[in-house]
Amino acid sequence: MLITRLSLTGFRNHVDTAVAWSPRLNIITGPNGAGKTNLIDAIHYLCMSRSFVAATDQYVVTTGEKMFSVEGTFEGAIRSKAFTVRCSYSRGDGKKIFVNDSPLDRLSDLIGRVPVVVLSPDDKKLTSEGPAERRSFLDAFIAQLSSAYLRDLMDYRRVLKQRNALLGEYRMSRDTMKSMIEPWDMQLVAAGSRIVHTRAVTLDRYASYLEQGYETIAGIGHKPAFEYKSNVDGYSNIRINKSNESSDLLTRIQETYARLLEESFDKDRERQQTSVGPHRDDIVFYLNELELRKFGSQGQHRLFALALKLAQRSYYADELGDLPIFLLDDVFGDLDPGKTSVLLEMLLAQTGQVFITAANRNLFTDFFTPSKEQDAFFSVEAGAVSIS
Repeated sequence: MLITRLSLTGFRNHVDTAVAWSPRLNIITGPNGAGKTNLIDAIHYLCMSRSFVAATDQYVVTTGEKMFSVEGTFEGAIRSKAFTVRCSYSRGDGKKIFVNDSPLDRLSDLIGRVPVVVLSPDDKKLTSEGPAERRSFLDAFIAQLSSAYLRDLMDYRRVLKQRNALLGEYRMSRDTMKSMIEPWDMQLVAAGSRIVHTRAVTLDRYASYLEQGYETIAGIGHKPAFEYKSNVDGYSNIRINKSNESSDLLTRIQETYARLLEESFDKDRERQQTSVGPHRDDIVFYLNELELRKFGSQGQHRLFALALKLAQRSYYADELGDLPIFLLDDVFGDLDPGKTSVLLEMLLAQTGQVFITAANRNLFTDFFTPSKEQDAFFSVEAGAVSIS
């Protein structure tokens, strides 16, 4: 997939900006605070209905304005005809998404139309911070591939919220609460088991892509690995093998989940929250059999995060038959010249569309000469964009 045109109104420091993009490499340079990241964040909005930078939509609106609007034109192998996506937000009406000027009933309907992979400085949290970061990465990863997974995820969160609210009714007797919570448990087991199953199957396939991605950027001699740990499976590592495939695995997860919910009822009632389920899952990353979060250097954390996203991009390409849009925000400043050269060569060898932001243009001019038909340099200064 690729985006050919982008227009922004009232989006951070882009009051009124329009850009025509090149089909392969788009390198966006300029001083800090000029609006480089805003451009690729706008693309992310059109793919995922949210920012990868700002916590809430209200912080994206240009100072002094009441709303923002972003529109892009897309085309690619996944959908044969070009189409437009527009995202608008106002402090009074909230956020709305339009595809070819037709409003989407749900924001979630946008996910997966234009697959996107983003790599930013915040991705160091994936390997260095708590499980929530890794669950968020995993959910966004799979949701772009499977609308069924996204529905399960939304259903699970809704049921979990209802179950926790019921657990908070401290005046209710134990027996009454137990009888009232059983229907919610059934729904939680149904959706939650499918989530755990899909995560396990996806990660099993993803393992080889991660090995290839890390070898590409770091070289031979370092072996990345991970364990998917779910308390639905008693915190044992869930892996797929010939005796533990698909329906057998799903059945085992369902049985285990139902039993654990039963066993944890009194503890959950005391703490007024659900203690077991995919909302407590984690992925533990290893490098050369050592846990990365505990023993990895800063450089290893950066390279591992980059390998995760390179692997995600390749996985999408094989699953969808088309490369996703790849957004790299302020990444190259942390790479040495050798890694910069390797990464650029890899990106140029593929046909997918890539967006790179950096303060220093010289990081790239020393390594390649852009093709007039396929690549472009853009300069950003105080929200004004020019092709150079």
